[in-house]
Amino acid sequence: MKRKDIAKKYFGCTNSERAAFEAGIKLGTIYHQFVGAPLSLENVESLEKAMEASLKVQPFVKSAKVKIDRKGITKKGGFYKYLTLEGKMLNVDLEVQYEDKIAICKLEYIEEMDYPLMYIKEIKDCKE
Repeated sequence: MKRKDIAKKYFGCTNSERAAFEAGIKLGTIYHQFVGAPLSLENVESLEKAMEASLKVQPFVKSAKVKIDRKGITKKGGFYKYLTLEGKMLNVDLEVQYEDKIAICKLEYIEEMDYPLMYIKEIKDCKE
């Protein structure tokens, strides 16, 4: 069942622009909500699943996949020392559907920029 978007009247933009806006909100939420979370090899998979689940409950999310780079995850010595999730460890694929448009977006670390970049790969027509 398709739900009516009661907020639509507040947006003076196209469906493509709205899909892009919604995707940006979701990627920003993932980044700012989870960067800094305590991290170990024992909890990395559950953290990925929690991040995916938090994306999937948000409006207009069609699909979400989160991978955390495990290369840098090692145990630090000492009782009070632990790793935390860094933006450069995130690799997120996100599809947001707004009406007849789908925004295919990505969050990934770009080495040449030394930056975890959020970007739109493509906006396409919905075939459904």
